[in-house]
Amino acid sequence: MRLLHTADWHLGRIFHGVHLTQDQAHLLDQVVDLAREARVDVVLVCGDIYDRAIPPPDAVALLDDVLSRLVLDLRLPVILIGGNHDSPQRIGFASRLLRRQGLHAAGLAAREPGPITLNDRHGSVVFHPLPYAEPAAVRELLGREEATLSDHDSAMEARLQLLRTGTGSRTVLLAHGVVLGGEASESERPLATGDAGNIDPARFEGFDYVALGHLHRPQTVVPGRIDYAGSLYKYSFAEANQVKSVNLVEMDGRGRCRVERVPLTPRLDVRRIEGTLDQLLRAPVDGPNRHDYLMAALLDREPVLDAMGRLHAVYPNMLHIERPRMLPVEDLRPGAPDARRLSEIDLFAAFYAQVTGEQLGQSESSAFARVVDSLRRREREAKA
Repeated sequence: MRLLHTADWHLGRIFHGVHLTQDQAHLLDQVVDLAREARVDVVLVCGDIYDRAIPPPDAVALLDDVLSRLVLDLRLPVILIGGNHDSPQRIGFASRLLRRQGLHAAGLAAREPGPITLNDRHGSVVFHPLPYAEPAAVRELLGREEATLSDHDSAMEARLQLLRTGTGSRTVLLAHGVVLGGEASESERPLATGDAGNIDPARFEGFDYVALGHLHRPQTVVPGRIDYAGSLYKYSFAEANQVKSVNLVEMDGRGRCRVERVPLTPRLDVRRIEGTLDQLLRAPVDGPNRHDYLMAALLDREPVLDAMGRLHAVYPNMLHIERPRMLPVEDLRPGAPDARRLSEIDLFAAFYAQVTGEQLGQSESSAFARVVDSLRRREREAKA
């Protein structure tokens, strides 16, 4: 059986003030094309379909369009689960009606989650969709005490115990969370404080393939068995060097899986550029990549006037600027000189050292003195 494993679409995401719906639609077109061309048997979406519990209308319209093409046009079953960003009630709305068309949506955690059985020439494959649920929700669902289900690991273990059917069929689990061995990215929302959000991969013993969502970096926890597809798009500049992809999973008759990562090509990439302001303004900017979503690390030591405006004139989608060589302002310490009693040159020297990390030289001091003298002379002339 051939599975298309995706996750973390985050439809409706706003990135540094930019609505990404058009970019997400471009990538989802590729997902639909791949599902058709690779002749997959089922599409899995492992949580965080939306970026927030109440999604904007254009995000809802995009999801409706993509699912309609997969389920109605291609006649493919789609199994999706809610993630920590999703509203369980909204994801699960009309699920019994949609199931008849081949769309299996699991939003709310259930005490006895119903499996979904699909067949290929080797027999049956049983899919267990397990939507995201906080430990408190699992305790309420199962009627357990807090001491026994205090974190995500114990909550996952309790939920998985309800899925052990022992039928001998090949099994696939869809889940959303942080599994030990996975590497987080900057753009994920933490599920708990410290280690309370981590899940031991040993909990998934007995499943032939575990399709995971939540971590945005595509990665393998257990080769051929436990895998993150990663997010649809780069949702932070810290992910600029990642290659976003979806998993094409080939499962044989014995449940052994071969996972192929199929890269996605963005409409506009998310990139980080680096240099002084003059270097970036003089850099070759021909071609479509100058329209990418950019973050600039400015290496200038001195203050720069209207850096964003000047860069934006060359790079239309310049979204953020960092100043790695600007030193942080130190906290005032007992015994530090009172700034109100410092001379103008001493104040400027302190500012210069704070910005550049170097001491003010004689030539800079002289230049500053000339500027101050000129300003004072103009001030006297204006009052005369």
